Amino acid sequence: MRLYLLATVPTDSVTEGFLPAAARLGLPVTLLTESPELHRKAYAGRDFSASVEILPCDVRDFRAVITRIAGHHRPDAVFTNSDHLQTQAALAAAYFGLPGKDWRAALRAKDKAEMRRRLAAAGADTVRSAELAPDQDPAALDAPYPCVVKPREGVASEDVVLVEGPSELALRCKEIRDRRPGASLVVEEYLPGELYTLETLGDGTRRHVLGGFHTEVSPPPVFIEERLTFVPAHPAPLVEQVLAQLDALGVGFGICHTEFVVHEGRARLIEVNYRAIGDQCDLLLAQLLDIPLFEHVLRTHLGTPLPASLGARTDGRARLEYPCATRAGTLTQAPSAQDLSVDGVHLTYRPLRELGERHELYGTNRDYLGVLRAIGTDQGAVDRVVAGFLGGQRWEITA
Repeated sequence: MRLYLLATVPTDSVTEGFLPAAARLGLPVTLLTESPELHRKAYAGRDFSASVEILPCDVRDFRAVITRIAGHHRPDAVFTNSDHLQTQAALAAAYFGLPGKDWRAALRAKDKAEMRRRLAAAGADTVRSAELAPDQDPAALDAPYPCVVKPREGVASEDVVLVEGPSELALRCKEIRDRRPGASLVVEEYLPGELYTLETLGDGTRRHVLGGFHTEVSPPPVFIEERLTFVPAHPAPLVEQVLAQLDALGVGFGICHTEFVVHEGRARLIEVNYRAIGDQCDLLLAQLLDIPLFEHVLRTHLGTPLPASLGARTDGRARLEYPCATRAGTLTQAPSAQDLSVDGVHLTYRPLRELGERHELYGTNRDYLGVLRAIGTDQGAVDRVVAGFLGGQRWEITA
């Protein structure tokens, strides 16, 4: 048995989740990446490093991926947790006759303009939106102000911004294009409401809902996810609405992280990330539910059906906090990595920037200084312990 894993840069999901899970399954891994040295450095000294073979490959080109695999060991699964590589991995899996996602569904999830078109055509939801080609003037749009402009194939909160009028739209489009030459953009109506996520795991026949999160974001015009609180079970009508929209997109295999807003009882998709939730939320989810989450995901790509019940705990409560930089500069003081238990709440803090690092202010998740994960059985206790921990720490940035 051999797993081919496609990756761009190292991530916590792969380093602390999927690769250790593959090792526990006794599954040799061939990792294909455009940045082999970054991965070798990230995995040096890890328990699983001996079972991971790292090969250079232009992983953004599905033809290069197929050629690399065909000339190497026979594959038993082709998998990726990267937003950027889902379609490539799906096409490669299909080429070799292996279980995997429908490449069309992977493309619809990645391409935000195509997602809107597909949902509208299926009668699942209609959002006023328009696609801007790289050389197209936004002044020609009949935009529904206020509106949101974002890269058609962007991820997280990168270059996602709320605009109030034509002049601001033109300015924001220019700024994004300066940072992303040649990128197509999407301009769509702003969807009001509270932001939530739904985490699902399927094998193409059976689908489990793992719960979700209530996400609190920074004040507009940017959308930085600052705090997430675990929601064991969303109201059934909302879950049904979200799952119906995922069905319209063809999304149902493997793990998926879906963001949606709720307004006046209606759930409307913001984006579909056809992968595990990131920023260490997936690590928290596996611990909170007390299930081998990453192993389950890999097994589905090996063709193993999911059990009727995952045996997940239902009494867990959790919260994640992301201390953020508020200005550009050098990080001169910050707490170190810590694992604590306070009043029945388990805290895990991990820094995301090294002392002495200098950064600009991005207005995205790249402003995170660290991540605090908290797990308990009482939400009030979790919230109190998190507040106490954060209140006792200092993060200083020197200009």
